[in-house]
Amino acid sequence: MERELSRLSREELWELFPIFLVKPDDKWAVYYEEIEAFLKTILHEHPVERISHIGSTAVAGIWAKNIVDVLVELSRDSALEAAARVLERNGFLRMSSEPGRISLNRGYERDGFAEKVYHVHLRCAGDHDELYFRDYLNEHPQTAREYEALKLSLWKRFEHDRDGYTQAKTAFVEAWTAEAKRVCAGRY
Repeated sequence: MERELSRLSREELWELFPIFLVKPDDKWAVYYEEIEAFLKTILHEHPVERISHIGSTAVAGIWAKNIVDVLVELSRDSALEAAARVLERNGFLRMSSEPGRISLNRGYERDGFAEKVYHVHLRCAGDHDELYFRDYLNEHPQTAREYEALKLSLWKRFEHDRDGYTQAKTAFVEAWTAEAKRVCAGRY
């Protein structure tokens, strides 16, 4: 499977895996619990400090891509690459790598998305701005609705351009993450 998908161009991948938003769904919390348990099992030999549900599926009441994002924080002295290889041996596909960050996914299939789709973000402990953003949106429903409205306005425009969709949300996410870190300083 990985080899087949890796042969596709970025444009072909975006066509096969478009941006799509759906109404909030209680199953996202269940899917998160399932993947958290699985990750704890397969990463038992790695120094996992925290596993967290992040992204829009972790924000109450807003439309989101039907993809559960998971942040896995490993101790600062751990080998992210070794943990990533464990995930790859257990059905995850590497999306990207940069120093201190590796992103993998599961649920991308030859014919499109599986029923359960996950993005796992491997990081060193402390690299967790997404937790502040998630918590701020959950504690400030009006801001969460503004974020939802922004995403809905971008959906069709960037349906087949994931980078453009993400970039178009960046200023909002960065501004409210900074505010969350100011208001919730020291939470994590």
